[in-house]
Amino acid sequence: MRKFNVRSFVIIGMFSSLAFVLMLIKFPIPPFPPYLTVDFSDIPALIAALILGPTAGILVELLKNILDYFISGSATGIPIGNLSNFIAGVLFILPTYMVYKRLKAKWGLMVSLSIGTIFMAVFMSVLNYFFFLPAFMGLAGWEPMSNEALRELVVIAVLPFNIIKGLIVAAVFLLVYKRLNNWLGKQISYKNT
Repeated sequence: MRKFNVRSFVIIGMFSSLAFVLMLIKFPIPPFPPYLTVDFSDIPALIAALILGPTAGILVELLKNILDYFISGSATGIPIGNLSNFIAGVLFILPTYMVYKRLKAKWGLMVSLSIGTIFMAVFMSVLNYFFFLPAFMGLAGWEPMSNEALRELVVIAVLPFNIIKGLIVAAVFLLVYKRLNNWLGKQISYKNT
């Protein structure tokens, strides 16, 4: 594991705060269920990962969800949604980071974001089917669903929603990256010295 200096902790804190604020600004996408919302809080985590490495991105994801849970709370009292958001963020930024570090080309960022989106969407579908949706139903007092109904919900709502969410976040990230390209290059070269 890479050792962080004070500058690294300041960057992680700054991006965690920004991610938390962006997490508060969320919106649903019709016709998906209203509890499936899009926010842009993964963008600061991805930038932190590109600058400082994957551990920094994971820390930003963790800190933003801890802040969100303590400030906004949870409908169930237990941070199931925050845990789901944390895992989804990690499943998005880690493959994106790893593929981008291998490709290092201009088109490599688009390819890596696409792979991160697919990776996150597939694994979150599996986790929602086996863990998150059953846990949320039990804790929120929803009526239990049959395995067939749960599978149908995952296939027609969760999977396509996560793909669309990943593509929206990737598109916004590409716009932000284009604007911050020079600054990010300086930060990455500073890290390597």
